[in-house]
Amino acid sequence: SRLPDATAAPEAWYHGHRVLVTGHDGHWQAVVGIPLTQTAGDDTLHVTGLADNLHFTVAHRDYPEQHIVLTNPHQVNPSSDELSRIHGELKQELEDFATFDGSVDPHALSLSQLPVTSHQVLSAFGLKRFFNGEPRAPHSGLDLKAAEGAPVTAPAAGRVLMTQNLFFNGNTVMLDEGQGLVSMYCHLSQIAVHEGQQIKPGELLGYVGHTGRATGPHLHWSVSLNGVRIDPRLLLTPELNAILLPH
Repeated sequence: SRLPDATAAPEAWYHGHRVLVTGHDGHWQAVVGIPLTQTAGDDTLHVTGLADNLHFTVAHRDYPEQHIVLTNPHQVNPSSDELSRIHGELKQELEDFATFDGSVDPHALSLSQLPVTSHQVLSAFGLKRFFNGEPRAPHSGLDLKAAEGAPVTAPAAGRVLMTQNLFFNGNTVMLDEGQGLVSMYCHLSQIAVHEGQQIKPGELLGYVGHTGRATGPHLHWSVSLNGVRIDPRLLLTPELNAILLPH
């Protein structure tokens, strides 16, 4: 099938969510976030203007376990009041992750800088997490080692969607980078931006801390595509990925 207008970027949809589409080598390329819970096998992408869906295969991947001991029992089993707060925060967080601004071309598909100067990974994406022996949701971001108070800067341009203190994530900044690409920076000691602010690459977002559910100072960096959390390392240049130090 051919698109009716090859000069304009088509709209692509995955599981009801609009997908980032970018030009690549004279063609249109859809960049799709696949959820960790997605079953391996055949999957489809709907493209407006095409009679048939595009088919692709989701491969199986197994992630290792991570066991964390927390001294605060409320960070493992929150009270009813805390759960009410958490559910409200999660609702807002999911709404922000679902943001899609089609007027902005994202510049974060080949990042050459990290949000902190450290290259040490503390916790990789996708780990099957256990807190005090109890299973919880998989790790939805990348934890980078950094000293308390170290600056956290934007790897790419964006608009500040949210600045808030969250129960689990602590002081948090979310950036809309365009076409459903949203990034989140958590556990900050201080936030240096405000909602609605336009951010340039390298601009200060805040400072490393250990607010929320954290065992020590570090940056939790999450990236979302079409409402799905993906491994931030997928957006890094090969050169930058090569110098990241595993845990």
